[in-house]
Amino acid sequence: MNSKNILVILFALSVLSCKNETSTTNDRLNVVTTTTMITDLVKNVGGDMINVQGLMGAGVDPHLYKASAGDVTKLSGADIIFYNGLHLEGKLVEVFEKMGSATKTQVALGERLDKSTLIGSDYFASNYDPHVWFNIQYFKQFVEAVVEVLSEKDPKNKERYVANAKTYLEQLDALEKEVKGIIETLPKEKRILVTAHDAFNYFGKSYDFNVVGLQGLSTATEAGVKDVQRLSQFIIDNDVKAIFIESSVPRRTIEALEAAVKAKDHEVVIGGSLYSDALGDAETIEGTYIGMFRYNVHTIVNSLK
Repeated sequence: MNSKNILVILFALSVLSCKNETSTTNDRLNVVTTTTMITDLVKNVGGDMINVQGLMGAGVDPHLYKASAGDVTKLSGADIIFYNGLHLEGKLVEVFEKMGSATKTQVALGERLDKSTLIGSDYFASNYDPHVWFNIQYFKQFVEAVVEVLSEKDPKNKERYVANAKTYLEQLDALEKEVKGIIETLPKEKRILVTAHDAFNYFGKSYDFNVVGLQGLSTATEAGVKDVQRLSQFIIDNDVKAIFIESSVPRRTIEALEAAVKAKDHEVVIGGSLYSDALGDAETIEGTYIGMFRYNVHTIVNSLK
């Protein structure tokens, strides 16, 4: 995002914030979220006590997302902004950092994690892989942070936030137990996950998968011919049965990889589309974090068996 665009957005924010000295609607906090995963989490914790507006929708790539004019209005009226941080929302970072008092509270959930436990990355200014939601334990820490912030801003509803979070954390515990059971049915030597970009490293670390992405950690990078040839040979050498496209990344990169493998007289199939940087369509099971995670695990395991 160039400096001219940032100035335009910040000017609009300052004007709109002056018109919205109190941003609550019907005595509810106005909360803006970035990724679909965070939007779903906040809705589970906040319930009908808050108004939630998510900037990003299904299939949206947060690495490349730019604030629109409509986003300016949402941001200016927010009491709280929850975002992933760790420079996942790369094009929005400058806007968040320069917003100053245009909004009351900005919370980068990923920045609250213990950095010593994160996976390093040279692709991001944070120096960490930001795809932390693929570790359910980290996502549970997101829940706890959201409860803390909502309770501080709206203490009269604290007990309800805590109760909602308790229910949601129990669901996340059940999810983790379920997916571990499913993954245990896949022999360890078959746990090689080849995808469009390296969004699944935390998943791999949690469940003992060797994760290989055609692109780097950020979709802002492009896979070249050498990357395709290198990975095609890896697939052949390791007899990988299936490779996967991602809902928020153009499928052409994985289709090129499939063609390169077959050109060397080796059979590989596209095992399906995984949800990586965004959930599925709203009002579907995959449009929830729990439904997305469950779908991904079933798709991966069934395709690699």
